[in-house]
Amino acid sequence: MKNTLKLLIVLLVLSMAISGCQESKKEQKHPNIVYILADDLGYGDVSVLNKNSKINTLAIDKMADAGMIFTDAHSNSAVCTPTRYGILTGRYAWRSRLKNGVLWSYDEHLIDTNRLTVASLLKSHGYNTACIGKWHLGLDWAKDTNNRVDYTQAIKNGPNTNGFDYFFGITASLDIPPYVYIENDRVTMLPNDTIEANPGKAFWRRSEIAPDFKMEEVLPKLTQKAVGYINDQKSKNEPFFLYFALPAPHTPILPTKEFQGKSKTNEYGDFVLMVDDVVDQIQTAIKLAGFDDNTILIFTSDNGCSPRADYEELDSLGHDPSFVFRGHKADIFEGGHRIPFIVKWPEKIKAKQISDNTICLTDLMATCAAIVGDTLAGNEGEDSYNILPAMFEENLGKAIREATVHHSVNGSFSIRQGNWKLSFCSGSGGWSYPVPSKAKELNLYPVQLYDLDKDIAEENNVAQQHPEVVKELTALMQKYIDEGRSTPGKKQKNEGETLFLPEDFSIN
Repeated sequence: MKNTLKLLIVLLVLSMAISGCQESKKEQKHPNIVYILADDLGYGDVSVLNKNSKINTLAIDKMADAGMIFTDAHSNSAVCTPTRYGILTGRYAWRSRLKNGVLWSYDEHLIDTNRLTVASLLKSHGYNTACIGKWHLGLDWAKDTNNRVDYTQAIKNGPNTNGFDYFFGITASLDIPPYVYIENDRVTMLPNDTIEANPGKAFWRRSEIAPDFKMEEVLPKLTQKAVGYINDQKSKNEPFFLYFALPAPHTPILPTKEFQGKSKTNEYGDFVLMVDDVVDQIQTAIKLAGFDDNTILIFTSDNGCSPRADYEELDSLGHDPSFVFRGHKADIFEGGHRIPFIVKWPEKIKAKQISDNTICLTDLMATCAAIVGDTLAGNEGEDSYNILPAMFEENLGKAIREATVHHSVNGSFSIRQGNWKLSFCSGSGGWSYPVPSKAKELNLYPVQLYDLDKDIAEENNVAQQHPEVVKELTALMQKYIDEGRSTPGKKQKNEGETLFLPEDFSIN
Protein backbone atom coordinates (compact mmCIF):
# COMPACT_ATOMS: atom_id res chain seq x y z
CA MET A 1 0.00 0.00 0.00
CA LYS A 2 2.85 2.36 0.96
CA ASN A 3 4.64 1.56 -2.30
CA THR A 4 1.46 2.25 -4.24
CA LEU A 5 1.01 5.56 -2.44
CA LYS A 6 4.62 6.52 -3.15
CA LEU A 7 4.17 5.66 -6.82
CA LEU A 8 1.04 7.81 -7.01
CA ILE A 9 2.88 10.74 -5.39
CA VAL A 10 5.80 10.38 -7.84
CA LEU A 11 3.40 10.23 -10.79
CA LEU A 12 1.56 13.29 -9.48
CA VAL A 13 4.80 15.26 -9.09
CA LEU A 14 5.93 14.24 -12.59
CA SER A 15 2.56 15.20 -14.00
CA MET A 16 2.73 18.60 -12.32
CA ALA A 17 6.29 19.12 -13.58
CA ILE A 18 5.34 18.21 -17.16
CA SER A 19 2.27 20.41 -16.94
CA GLY A 20 4.41 23.24 -15.58
CA CYS A 21 6.88 22.88 -18.45
CA GLN A 22 4.08 22.90 -20.99
CA GLU A 23 2.53 25.94 -19.33
CA SER A 24 5.94 27.62 -19.29
CA LYS A 25 6.33 26.97 -23.02
CA LYS A 26 2.96 28.63 -23.60
CA GLU A 27 4.07 31.70 -21.68
CA GLN A 28 6.20 33.06 -24.54
CA LYS A 29 3.92 35.98 -25.22
CA HIS A 30 6.23 37.84 -27.61
CA PRO A 31 7.00 36.67 -31.14
CA ASN A 32 10.42 35.76 -32.44
CA ILE A 33 11.79 38.33 -34.89
CA VAL A 34 14.08 37.46 -37.81
CA TYR A 35 15.31 40.37 -39.91
CA ILE A 36 17.06 39.49 -43.18
CA LEU A 37 18.85 42.48 -44.68
CA ALA A 38 20.18 42.01 -48.21
CA ASP A 39 23.04 44.21 -49.39
CA ASP A 40 22.56 46.23 -52.61
CA LEU A 41 19.49 44.30 -53.80
CA GLY A 42 17.32 46.38 -56.13
CA TYR A 43 13.54 46.64 -55.91
CA GLY A 44 13.29 45.24 -59.44
CA ASP A 45 15.39 42.19 -58.60
CA VAL A 46 12.48 40.61 -56.71
CA SER A 47 10.16 38.96 -59.20
CA VAL A 48 7.01 39.36 -57.10
CA LEU A 49 7.60 43.13 -57.27
CA ASN A 50 8.69 43.25 -60.90
CA LYS A 51 6.65 41.13 -63.27
CA ASN A 52 9.21 41.85 -66.00
CA SER A 53 12.10 40.58 -63.90
CA LYS A 54 14.37 38.07 -65.62
CA ILE A 55 15.41 36.76 -62.19
CA ASN A 56 12.86 34.44 -60.57
CA THR A 57 13.15 34.80 -56.80
CA LEU A 58 10.90 31.89 -55.91
CA ALA A 59 11.60 31.78 -52.15
CA ILE A 60 11.12 35.52 -51.64
CA ASP A 61 7.97 35.36 -53.77
CA LYS A 62 6.70 32.48 -51.64
CA MET A 63 7.34 34.48 -48.49
CA ALA A 64 5.43 37.42 -49.97
CA ASP A 65 2.53 35.13 -50.91
CA ALA A 66 2.26 34.09 -47.25
CA GLY A 67 2.47 37.61 -45.86
CA MET A 68 2.50 41.28 -46.77
CA ILE A 69 4.36 43.33 -49.38
CA PHE A 70 5.07 47.01 -48.74
CA THR A 71 5.37 48.66 -52.16
CA ASP A 72 6.47 52.06 -50.80
CA ALA A 73 9.27 51.07 -48.39
CA HIS A 74 12.48 53.07 -48.12
CA SER A 75 15.91 52.84 -46.59
CA ASN A 76 16.83 56.01 -44.73
CA SER A 77 19.97 56.30 -46.85
CA ALA A 78 21.10 55.25 -50.32
CA VAL A 79 24.26 53.60 -48.89
CA CYS A 80 24.83 51.00 -46.24
CA THR A 81 26.42 52.34 -43.02
CA PRO A 82 23.79 55.04 -42.42
CA THR A 83 20.98 52.65 -43.31
CA ARG A 84 22.22 50.12 -40.72
CA TYR A 85 22.49 52.85 -38.13
CA GLY A 86 18.87 53.80 -38.81
CA ILE A 87 17.64 50.20 -38.63
CA LEU A 88 19.20 49.53 -35.24
CA THR A 89 18.60 52.92 -33.59
CA GLY A 90 15.42 54.22 -35.22
CA ARG A 91 17.28 57.49 -35.86
CA TYR A 92 18.46 59.07 -39.10
CA ALA A 93 22.24 58.63 -39.34
CA TRP A 94 22.82 62.23 -40.47
CA ARG A 95 21.97 63.21 -36.90
CA SER A 96 25.20 61.43 -35.87
CA ARG A 97 28.76 62.42 -36.85
CA LEU A 98 28.31 60.64 -40.22
CA LYS A 99 27.10 63.34 -42.63
CA ASN A 100 27.89 61.51 -45.89
CA GLY A 101 29.46 58.32 -47.22
CA VAL A 102 30.12 55.18 -45.16
CA LEU A 103 32.52 54.05 -42.47
CA TRP A 104 35.74 52.36 -43.50
CA SER A 105 37.83 49.41 -42.38
CA TYR A 106 39.07 50.54 -38.98
CA ASP A 107 36.76 53.47 -38.24
CA GLU A 108 35.54 53.68 -34.65
CA HIS A 109 32.03 52.78 -33.54
CA LEU A 110 29.19 55.00 -34.78
CA ILE A 111 26.38 54.07 -32.38
CA ASP A 112 26.80 55.83 -29.05
CA THR A 113 27.28 53.21 -26.35
CA ASN A 114 24.47 54.76 -24.27
CA ARG A 115 21.95 54.72 -27.13
CA LEU A 116 19.08 52.23 -27.11
CA THR A 117 19.11 49.85 -30.06
CA VAL A 118 16.49 47.41 -31.29
CA ALA A 119 18.62 44.60 -29.82
CA SER A 120 19.01 46.19 -26.38
CA LEU A 121 15.29 47.04 -26.30
CA LEU A 122 14.31 43.44 -27.05
CA LYS A 123 16.97 42.04 -24.72
CA SER A 124 15.43 44.04 -21.85
CA HIS A 125 12.18 42.17 -22.57
CA GLY A 126 13.72 38.70 -22.31
CA TYR A 127 14.81 38.14 -25.91
CA ASN A 128 17.91 36.22 -26.91
CA THR A 129 19.59 38.46 -29.49
CA ALA A 130 22.05 37.69 -32.27
CA CYS A 131 23.71 39.59 -35.08
CA ILE A 132 25.09 37.44 -37.87
CA GLY A 133 26.72 38.86 -40.99
CA LYS A 134 27.89 42.30 -42.04
CA TRP A 135 28.28 44.89 -39.26
CA HIS A 136 29.64 48.05 -40.96
CA LEU A 137 28.93 50.35 -38.03
CA GLY A 138 32.48 50.76 -36.81
CA LEU A 139 34.58 48.78 -34.35
CA ASP A 140 37.17 49.92 -31.84
CA TRP A 141 40.20 47.80 -32.70
CA ALA A 142 43.07 47.49 -30.24
CA LYS A 143 46.36 49.07 -31.38
CA ASP A 144 49.96 48.19 -30.60
CA THR A 145 52.69 50.67 -29.64
CA ASN A 146 53.21 51.51 -33.33
CA ASN A 147 49.48 52.27 -33.76
CA ARG A 148 48.94 49.14 -35.85
CA VAL A 149 45.87 46.96 -35.37
CA ASP A 150 46.51 44.23 -32.81
CA TYR A 151 44.32 41.32 -33.90
CA THR A 152 45.19 39.32 -30.76
CA GLN A 153 43.25 41.71 -28.55
CA ALA A 154 39.51 42.03 -27.94
CA ILE A 155 37.49 44.42 -30.11
CA LYS A 156 35.48 47.00 -28.22
CA ASN A 157 32.11 48.66 -28.87
CA GLY A 158 30.84 46.23 -31.49
CA PRO A 159 27.54 44.31 -31.64
CA ASN A 160 27.88 42.90 -28.12
CA THR A 161 28.00 46.43 -26.73
CA ASN A 162 24.88 47.29 -28.71
CA GLY A 163 22.54 44.71 -27.22
CA PHE A 164 23.49 41.52 -29.06
CA ASP A 165 24.18 38.43 -26.97
CA TYR A 166 26.00 36.83 -29.89
CA PHE A 167 27.81 38.08 -32.98
CA PHE A 168 29.43 36.23 -35.85
CA GLY A 169 30.34 38.10 -38.96
CA ILE A 170 32.53 40.50 -40.83
CA THR A 171 33.57 44.06 -40.08
CA ALA A 172 32.01 45.76 -43.14
CA SER A 173 31.22 45.00 -46.79
CA LEU A 174 32.89 41.88 -48.15
CA ASP A 175 35.13 43.97 -50.41
CA ILE A 176 36.36 46.14 -47.50
CA PRO A 177 39.35 44.92 -45.39
CA PRO A 178 40.25 43.31 -43.09
CA TYR A 179 39.26 39.85 -44.29
CA VAL A 180 38.66 38.08 -40.99
CA TYR A 181 35.70 36.49 -39.23
CA ILE A 182 34.76 37.96 -35.86
CA GLU A 183 32.96 35.98 -33.18
CA ASN A 184 31.68 38.22 -30.42
CA ASP A 185 34.70 40.47 -29.73
CA ARG A 186 37.54 38.34 -31.18
CA VAL A 187 38.75 37.38 -34.63
CA THR A 188 38.40 33.64 -35.16
CA MET A 189 41.88 33.39 -36.72
CA LEU A 190 44.71 35.88 -37.06
CA PRO A 191 45.42 37.16 -40.58
CA ASN A 192 48.66 35.64 -41.83
CA ASP A 193 48.65 36.38 -45.55
CA THR A 194 47.81 39.06 -48.12
CA ILE A 195 45.21 38.74 -50.84
CA GLU A 196 45.67 40.89 -53.94
CA ALA A 197 42.91 43.13 -55.31
CA ASN A 198 40.41 41.53 -57.65
CA PRO A 199 38.74 43.41 -60.56
CA GLY A 200 35.30 43.30 -62.17
CA LYS A 201 32.09 42.02 -60.64
CA ALA A 202 34.07 39.87 -58.21
CA PHE A 203 35.81 43.02 -56.93
CA TRP A 204 37.66 43.20 -53.63
CA ARG A 205 40.53 45.28 -52.29
CA ARG A 206 44.05 44.19 -51.41
CA SER A 207 44.34 43.32 -47.73
CA GLU A 208 45.43 41.02 -44.97
CA ILE A 209 43.43 37.80 -44.85
CA ALA A 210 42.97 35.03 -42.28
CA PRO A 211 43.49 31.36 -43.23
CA ASP A 212 39.83 30.49 -42.48
CA PHE A 213 38.51 33.28 -44.72
CA LYS A 214 37.64 32.49 -48.35
CA MET A 215 35.54 35.02 -50.25
CA GLU A 216 33.27 32.54 -52.02
CA GLU A 217 32.52 30.74 -48.73
CA VAL A 218 31.42 33.77 -46.71
CA LEU A 219 27.70 33.84 -47.63
CA PRO A 220 27.27 30.05 -47.17
CA LYS A 221 29.13 30.14 -43.84
CA LEU A 222 27.08 33.03 -42.48
CA THR A 223 23.89 31.28 -43.57
CA GLN A 224 25.00 28.12 -41.80
CA LYS A 225 25.57 30.16 -38.62
CA ALA A 226 22.12 31.77 -38.91
CA VAL A 227 20.39 28.43 -39.42
CA GLY A 228 22.34 26.98 -36.50
CA TYR A 229 21.30 29.86 -34.27
CA ILE A 230 17.62 29.30 -35.10
CA ASN A 231 17.98 25.58 -34.35
CA ASP A 232 19.65 26.34 -31.03
CA GLN A 233 16.61 28.32 -29.88
CA LYS A 234 14.50 25.14 -29.75
CA SER A 235 16.01 24.28 -26.36
CA LYS A 236 15.27 27.72 -24.92
CA ASN A 237 12.11 29.22 -23.53
CA GLU A 238 12.64 32.83 -24.52
CA PRO A 239 11.82 34.63 -27.77
CA PHE A 240 14.74 35.51 -30.02
CA PHE A 241 15.77 38.32 -32.33
CA LEU A 242 18.07 37.48 -35.24
CA TYR A 243 19.47 40.36 -37.26
CA PHE A 244 20.91 38.58 -40.31
CA ALA A 245 22.79 41.10 -42.44
CA LEU A 246 23.85 39.46 -45.69
CA PRO A 247 27.02 40.52 -47.54
CA ALA A 248 25.22 39.87 -50.86
CA PRO A 249 24.49 40.61 -53.64
CA HIS A 250 27.06 43.38 -52.92
CA THR A 251 30.54 42.94 -54.44
CA PRO A 252 32.37 40.68 -54.67
CA ILE A 253 29.66 39.07 -56.79
CA LEU A 254 30.51 35.42 -56.26
CA PRO A 255 27.76 32.91 -57.05
CA THR A 256 28.88 29.41 -56.14
CA LYS A 257 29.02 26.68 -58.78
CA GLU A 258 25.46 25.57 -58.01
CA PHE A 259 24.12 28.99 -59.04
CA GLN A 260 26.43 29.92 -61.91
CA GLY A 261 24.34 30.42 -65.04
CA LYS A 262 21.12 29.64 -63.18
CA SER A 263 19.47 33.03 -63.71
CA LYS A 264 20.29 33.12 -67.43
CA THR A 265 21.26 36.79 -66.99
CA ASN A 266 24.76 37.51 -65.64
CA GLU A 267 26.79 36.77 -62.51
CA TYR A 268 24.78 39.34 -60.56
CA GLY A 269 21.51 37.63 -61.43
CA ASP A 270 23.00 34.32 -60.35
CA PHE A 271 24.09 35.88 -57.04
CA VAL A 272 20.57 37.22 -56.47
CA LEU A 273 19.27 33.66 -56.83
CA MET A 274 21.82 32.60 -54.24
CA VAL A 275 20.38 35.25 -51.90
CA ASP A 276 16.93 33.88 -52.68
CA ASP A 277 18.15 30.43 -51.65
CA VAL A 278 19.39 31.89 -48.35
CA VAL A 279 15.86 33.17 -47.70
CA ASP A 280 14.57 29.67 -48.42
CA GLN A 281 17.03 28.14 -45.95
CA ILE A 282 15.99 30.57 -43.21
CA GLN A 283 12.27 29.97 -43.81
CA THR A 284 12.86 26.21 -43.75
CA ALA A 285 14.86 26.45 -40.50
CA ILE A 286 12.11 28.48 -38.83
CA LYS A 287 9.46 25.97 -39.93
CA LEU A 288 11.43 22.86 -38.92
CA ALA A 289 12.13 24.39 -35.51
CA GLY A 290 8.39 24.83 -34.97
CA PHE A 291 8.59 28.63 -34.86
CA ASP A 292 6.72 29.47 -38.06
CA ASP A 293 3.41 30.77 -36.68
CA ASN A 294 4.89 32.97 -33.95
CA THR A 295 7.84 34.40 -35.87
CA ILE A 296 7.92 37.75 -37.61
CA LEU A 297 10.14 37.29 -40.65
CA ILE A 298 11.19 40.45 -42.49
CA PHE A 299 13.11 40.56 -45.76
CA THR A 300 14.46 43.82 -47.12
CA SER A 301 17.53 45.56 -48.57
CA ASP A 302 19.79 48.35 -47.35
CA ASN A 303 19.55 50.42 -50.55
CA GLY A 304 19.20 50.09 -54.32
CA CYS A 305 21.26 47.96 -56.67
CA SER A 306 24.89 48.92 -57.27
CA PRO A 307 26.20 49.80 -60.75
CA ARG A 308 28.70 46.94 -60.22
CA ALA A 309 25.86 44.62 -61.28
CA ASP A 310 26.44 46.01 -64.81
CA TYR A 311 23.21 47.81 -65.68
CA GLU A 312 23.96 47.91 -69.40
CA GLU A 313 24.51 44.16 -69.58
CA LEU A 314 21.34 43.47 -67.57
CA ASP A 315 19.37 45.93 -69.71
CA SER A 316 20.46 44.11 -72.87
CA LEU A 317 18.96 40.99 -71.31
CA GLY A 318 15.70 42.76 -70.46
CA HIS A 319 16.24 43.18 -66.73
CA ASP A 320 16.17 46.42 -64.71
CA PRO A 321 17.16 46.13 -61.01
CA SER A 322 15.55 49.52 -60.31
CA PHE A 323 12.21 48.53 -61.88
CA VAL A 324 10.43 51.76 -62.94
CA PHE A 325 12.42 53.99 -60.61
CA ARG A 326 15.16 56.42 -61.57
CA GLY A 327 18.72 55.90 -60.34
CA HIS A 328 20.37 53.27 -58.17
CA LYS A 329 22.50 52.85 -55.06
CA ALA A 330 23.98 56.13 -53.72
CA ASP A 331 21.34 58.34 -55.42
CA ILE A 332 18.67 60.63 -54.01
CA PHE A 333 16.36 59.31 -56.75
CA GLU A 334 13.88 56.54 -55.85
CA GLY A 335 16.15 53.82 -57.22
CA GLY A 336 18.65 54.68 -54.52
CA HIS A 337 16.42 54.11 -51.50
CA ARG A 338 13.11 52.46 -52.50
CA ILE A 339 13.62 48.87 -51.51
CA PRO A 340 11.79 45.54 -51.28
CA PHE A 341 10.13 45.01 -47.90
CA ILE A 342 8.21 41.83 -47.17
CA VAL A 343 6.91 40.69 -43.80
CA LYS A 344 5.51 37.30 -42.84
CA TRP A 345 3.81 36.55 -39.51
CA PRO A 346 1.26 33.73 -39.93
CA GLU A 347 -0.21 34.21 -36.47
CA LYS A 348 -1.13 37.84 -37.11
CA ILE A 349 -0.75 38.86 -40.76
CA LYS A 350 -3.10 37.53 -43.42
CA ALA A 351 -1.60 36.02 -46.55
CA LYS A 352 -1.44 37.80 -49.91
CA GLN A 353 -1.56 41.33 -48.48
CA ILE A 354 -0.21 44.44 -50.22
CA SER A 355 0.27 47.81 -48.53
CA ASP A 356 1.08 51.09 -50.27
CA ASN A 357 1.70 52.86 -46.95
CA THR A 358 5.04 54.70 -46.92
CA ILE A 359 7.42 53.14 -44.41
CA CYS A 360 11.13 53.49 -43.60
CA LEU A 361 13.72 51.06 -42.25
CA THR A 362 14.06 53.29 -39.18
CA ASP A 363 10.57 52.09 -38.21
CA LEU A 364 11.80 48.77 -36.79
CA MET A 365 12.55 50.35 -33.40
CA ALA A 366 9.09 51.77 -32.67
CA THR A 367 7.46 48.67 -34.15
CA CYS A 368 9.43 46.37 -31.83
CA ALA A 369 8.61 48.61 -28.88
CA ALA A 370 4.92 48.23 -29.75
CA ILE A 371 5.29 44.45 -30.04
CA VAL A 372 6.65 44.16 -26.49
CA GLY A 373 4.34 46.84 -25.07
CA ASP A 374 7.10 49.34 -24.34
CA THR A 375 7.21 53.11 -24.76
CA LEU A 376 10.26 54.83 -26.21
CA ALA A 377 11.84 57.65 -24.22
CA GLY A 378 12.37 61.08 -25.78
CA ASN A 379 15.94 60.30 -26.81
CA GLU A 380 15.11 56.92 -28.33
CA GLY A 381 13.98 56.11 -31.89
CA GLU A 382 13.59 59.77 -32.84
CA ASP A 383 12.71 58.93 -36.45
CA SER A 384 10.87 55.66 -35.91
CA TYR A 385 7.15 55.02 -36.41
CA ASN A 386 5.17 51.97 -35.35
CA ILE A 387 4.04 50.25 -38.55
CA LEU A 388 2.05 47.43 -36.91
CA PRO A 389 -1.28 49.06 -37.90
CA ALA A 390 -0.25 48.86 -41.57
CA MET A 391 0.81 45.23 -41.14
CA PHE A 392 -2.56 44.29 -39.72
CA GLU A 393 -4.71 46.21 -42.17
CA GLU A 394 -3.96 46.14 -45.88
CA ASN A 395 -5.87 49.32 -46.75
CA LEU A 396 -5.15 51.36 -43.66
CA GLY A 397 -6.60 54.51 -45.20
CA LYS A 398 -4.22 56.92 -43.46
CA ALA A 399 -0.49 57.59 -43.50
CA ILE A 400 1.57 56.31 -40.59
CA ARG A 401 4.52 58.64 -41.17
CA GLU A 402 4.12 62.41 -41.34
CA ALA A 403 6.99 62.53 -43.84
CA THR A 404 10.19 60.62 -44.69
CA VAL A 405 13.69 62.01 -45.15
CA HIS A 406 16.10 60.43 -47.63
CA HIS A 407 19.87 60.90 -47.85
CA SER A 408 22.37 60.26 -50.67
CA VAL A 409 26.02 59.23 -50.61
CA ASN A 410 27.29 62.82 -50.92
CA GLY A 411 25.00 64.06 -48.15
CA SER A 412 22.18 65.48 -50.27
CA PHE A 413 18.69 65.39 -48.75
CA SER A 414 15.15 64.88 -49.95
CA ILE A 415 11.88 64.87 -48.06
CA ARG A 416 8.76 62.97 -49.06
CA GLN A 417 5.24 63.74 -47.91
CA GLY A 418 2.29 62.11 -49.61
CA ASN A 419 2.75 62.31 -53.35
CA TRP A 420 5.33 65.13 -53.16
CA LYS A 421 9.07 64.55 -53.03
CA LEU A 422 11.44 67.51 -52.74
CA SER A 423 15.16 66.91 -53.31
CA PHE A 424 17.58 69.59 -52.14
CA CYS A 425 20.05 69.11 -54.98
CA SER A 426 20.07 69.55 -58.75
CA GLY A 427 21.31 66.10 -59.76
CA SER A 428 21.49 62.55 -58.42
CA GLY A 429 23.49 63.37 -55.31
CA GLY A 430 25.23 60.09 -56.09
CA TRP A 431 26.65 58.03 -58.93
CA SER A 432 24.03 58.14 -61.69
CA TYR A 433 23.56 60.86 -64.28
CA PRO A 434 23.69 63.72 -63.62
CA VAL A 435 26.33 63.37 -60.91
CA PRO A 436 26.73 66.49 -58.74
CA SER A 437 29.56 68.00 -60.82
CA LYS A 438 27.64 67.44 -64.08
CA ALA A 439 24.44 68.91 -62.62
CA LYS A 440 26.37 72.04 -61.69
CA GLU A 441 27.93 72.22 -65.16
CA LEU A 442 24.46 71.94 -66.74
CA ASN A 443 23.22 74.74 -64.47
CA LEU A 444 20.15 72.73 -63.46
CA TYR A 445 17.56 74.20 -61.11
CA PRO A 446 18.98 73.81 -57.55
CA VAL A 447 16.09 71.77 -56.14
CA GLN A 448 13.83 69.08 -57.62
CA LEU A 449 10.14 68.57 -56.89
CA TYR A 450 8.29 65.55 -58.21
CA ASP A 451 4.68 64.46 -57.97
CA LEU A 452 5.25 60.72 -57.60
CA ASP A 453 1.59 59.93 -58.26
CA LYS A 454 1.99 61.33 -61.78
CA ASP A 455 5.74 60.98 -62.29
CA ILE A 456 7.16 57.93 -60.53
CA ALA A 457 10.23 58.03 -62.79
CA GLU A 458 11.11 61.56 -61.58
CA GLU A 459 11.42 62.97 -65.09
CA ASN A 460 9.53 66.27 -64.75
CA ASN A 461 10.86 68.71 -62.14
CA VAL A 462 7.92 70.93 -61.15
CA ALA A 463 9.64 72.93 -58.40
CA GLN A 464 9.18 76.23 -60.22
CA GLN A 465 5.50 75.51 -60.88
CA HIS A 466 4.75 74.77 -57.19
CA PRO A 467 6.72 77.21 -55.02
CA GLU A 468 4.20 76.80 -52.20
CA VAL A 469 4.97 73.05 -51.95
CA VAL A 470 8.71 73.73 -52.03
CA LYS A 471 8.33 76.26 -49.23
CA GLU A 472 6.16 73.97 -47.09
CA LEU A 473 8.42 70.94 -47.41
CA THR A 474 11.56 73.03 -46.85
CA ALA A 475 10.07 74.34 -43.61
CA LEU A 476 9.23 70.79 -42.53
CA MET A 477 12.78 69.63 -43.26
CA GLN A 478 14.16 72.52 -41.21
CA LYS A 479 11.79 71.60 -38.37
CA TYR A 480 13.02 68.00 -38.37
CA ILE A 481 16.60 69.24 -38.12
CA ASP A 482 15.93 71.86 -35.45
CA GLU A 483 13.90 69.51 -33.24
CA GLY A 484 16.34 66.60 -33.55
CA ARG A 485 13.48 64.27 -34.45
CA SER A 486 10.73 63.66 -37.01
CA THR A 487 8.32 62.00 -34.57
CA PRO A 488 6.28 63.72 -31.85
CA GLY A 489 8.27 64.21 -28.66
CA LYS A 490 10.76 66.25 -26.70
CA LYS A 491 13.35 68.22 -28.68
CA GLN A 492 16.68 66.42 -29.11
CA LYS A 493 20.16 67.39 -30.28
CA ASN A 494 21.94 66.37 -33.46
CA GLU A 495 25.69 65.90 -33.52
CA GLY A 496 27.30 68.74 -35.45
CA GLU A 497 25.71 71.07 -37.99
CA THR A 498 23.24 69.78 -40.57
CA LEU A 499 23.10 71.80 -43.79
CA PHE A 500 20.57 70.80 -46.42
CA LEU A 501 19.83 73.78 -48.69
CA PRO A 502 21.98 74.24 -51.81
CA GLU A 503 24.25 77.29 -51.59
CA ASP A 504 22.59 78.91 -54.60
CA PHE A 505 19.02 78.52 -53.38
CA SER A 506 16.87 80.45 -50.93
CA ILE A 507 13.21 80.35 -49.93
CA ASN A 508 11.40 83.67 -50.31
